Amino acid sequence: MGEIEKIYGELFSYCQAEDFAGWDPFDGLNSRYFQATPLRHIAPARLLFLQVVKRSARNLRPLLKIEKGVNPKGIALFALAELSRFRSTKAEAHAERAKRFLAQLLELSIQNPKSKVQHRSWGYNFDWQSRAFFAPCGTPTIVPTAFAAQAFSEAFELFGDEAYARTCGEVCEFIKSALNRSFESDTEVCFSYTPLDRSVIFNASLLAAEVLANQGGEENLELAAKAARFVVDRQRNDGAWAYGPKLRHAWVDNFHTAYILLSLHRLQSIVPHLDGGAAVEKGLCFWLDNFFLEDGAPKYFDRESYPIDVHSASAAIVALCELNEVDPRCLPLANKVAGWLISNMRDESGYFYYQKRKRSTVKTPFVRWSNAWTAYALARLLEGGEQ
Repeated sequence: MGEIEKIYGELFSYCQAEDFAGWDPFDGLNSRYFQATPLRHIAPARLLFLQVVKRSARNLRPLLKIEKGVNPKGIALFALAELSRFRSTKAEAHAERAKRFLAQLLELSIQNPKSKVQHRSWGYNFDWQSRAFFAPCGTPTIVPTAFAAQAFSEAFELFGDEAYARTCGEVCEFIKSALNRSFESDTEVCFSYTPLDRSVIFNASLLAAEVLANQGGEENLELAAKAARFVVDRQRNDGAWAYGPKLRHAWVDNFHTAYILLSLHRLQSIVPHLDGGAAVEKGLCFWLDNFFLEDGAPKYFDRESYPIDVHSASAAIVALCELNEVDPRCLPLANKVAGWLISNMRDESGYFYYQKRKRSTVKTPFVRWSNAWTAYALARLLEGGEQ
């Protein structure tokens, strides 16, 4: 216990010294050089440039004039980490840190002044080109929004501040009125990633469902159940889920599988009459059997080990700590993954590396992808998972 606390403290101190700002694997389009060219208007060029920067074993960002920035999802994860530490220790220092992160999230939030109903959401601090769509910097996006909502929801439970509950209600309005429903029937629904697209991404839609379910109310719970049913009905026969149903989204990876399992597990405990327990058990068995090496190293894909990614490890630890309620193999594995992560991906200065590849380790310090997620994972392990 003491060693994990020490490592968490050193990681937090490192990030604090950086003002909780940093680079991101997907921030390549923030390059001042790229933004000065007409290529910034061409989707294939944006995708190629982003991927070149992301996949480079060398950190090209200083050369490309990509500045460190504050990422709202990273701030949400630090808030969740400190809320977890407060639950474990009852130390007011953790409560005050969490509240400061929440105040910062409110400053970073996006509101729609044209709407009659208050919306609150968050986006990324960079232009982002995916295979399916383009989201300019600051576009409201469900993933950072859902993690921020989770932080405000947990803070309300701990501190009872009604302002936190109102923020969660405003996020629900964003989900219901601003996100597109990429698929909708009498029994199922899928929420889009942003208001600009109609993508079908399983884990993203489930994050929206989690926010609605936590808020409660008949309409919210019905929508959450429909979103869960949409994903459950598209589980593969072997128990896996692809990233999405289209061919371009057909891969199966570690951390998106963890997201799906954790969301469905949480929804199962909140939404009345949701019949998703069997899908979680089947999916969990596939995940446990196919995504971890004997020493605890988390494989990236079900059929390929490399790259071994810090995000796969940290997201796995968070999910495993909660999913131990479903399968007792989870908690021992969470500790094994944490041991591998600390032994193989931790820098002596306190931060965590990005990826271990076949012939090299990429040591770039990413604030959201690596350090914020690892802080959250270690905090959750300390709260209820460490053996």
